[in-house]
Amino acid sequence: MDTTAGSGGEIAQTLDRGLRLLHLVADAPGGLTVTEAAQRLGIGRAAVYRLVGALAGHGMLRRDPEGRLRLGAGVLQLARRAQPLLAEGALPALRRLAEQVGATAHLTVVEGGEGVALAVVEPSWTAFHVAYRTGARHPLERGAAGRAILAGRSGAVGPVSTVGELQPGAYGVAAPVLGVPGLEASVGVVALAPLEVATVGTQVSAAAEAVAAALGGS
Repeated sequence: MDTTAGSGGEIAQTLDRGLRLLHLVADAPGGLTVTEAAQRLGIGRAAVYRLVGALAGHGMLRRDPEGRLRLGAGVLQLARRAQPLLAEGALPALRRLAEQVGATAHLTVVEGGEGVALAVVEPSWTAFHVAYRTGARHPLERGAAGRAILAGRSGAVGPVSTVGELQPGAYGVAAPVLGVPGLEASVGVVALAPLEVATVGTQVSAAAEAVAAALGGS
């Protein structure tokens, strides 16, 4: 009797449940109880305990003093290791955008509730441009990059523009990167002179779509 297919199906089901559990915990700011997780997954508590044990062993989940499930430090470590791959995938589109607009282009991602500049490309042909440092952090509520991410959360796909919110005299236009599972990000440009939002917004949105495609988005 060949049990390979059956065991393979069980492994795939367990993997699917484990990943779903991680997503559920990630989406619960206050954590989840084992009972809540079981109800949302539609499985028994014993099965959840087995999943938690395996994921906790890899540092992906932990239980707080009240017994609620929360993400573990292993998730952060995995995310940090993936960041260079994200930046590499986005660079071609960012280079094209920077040269088209003549402004500093950037990919911004969400980390710890803030926007973080993961990749930055400066134009090669301009005499002056904004120096934007990779790793720079800012609140999502300030600046075009963060506002575009927030707009993407609500389903908006169009570009967002701001003036002087992060740096006096700086003009920004950004659009959300959509369709990449597990990624909240935006692509944008920042300049020292006013930007034609209608034209630049179209270019930024196209770059955001190119980045999403490069990163495996749907």
